[in-house]
Amino acid sequence: QVQLVESGGGLVQAGGSLRLSCAASGRTFSSYAMGWFRQAPGKEREFVATINWSGGNTYYTNSVKGRFTISRDNAKNTVYLQMNSLKPEDTAVYYCASARPGPLRIESTYDYWGQGTRVTVSS
Repeated sequence: QVQLVESGGGLVQAGGSLRLSCAASGRTFSSYAMGWFRQAPGKEREFVATINWSGGNTYYTNSVKGRFTISRDNAKNTVYLQMNSLKPEDTAVYYCASARPGPLRIESTYDYWGQGTRVTVSS
């Protein structure tokens, strides 16, 4: 059984930073791309960032480029999302997910999901 467990969310002031972690088990972690998505209150879940199996390729949604960094440590079966210069509009529940082969910006490509960690950015 694949499990993804996010941590690191919390309350932060605008301009601050947080680092989210997602620990994976039950699957050969290093074989799969991983992604971060988020769902703001009253909105649909949206793509944030993705990283390929080796960590050599990353992609971001435009609104977080230059502020967020996705990375992974395959030895620790963990993917990270470093979030800097946070804005109130980054407030959301953040989910990590494990991908099947396919387009990595699309939610349906991901077959396993964590339960999410809440990030609240105050102005």
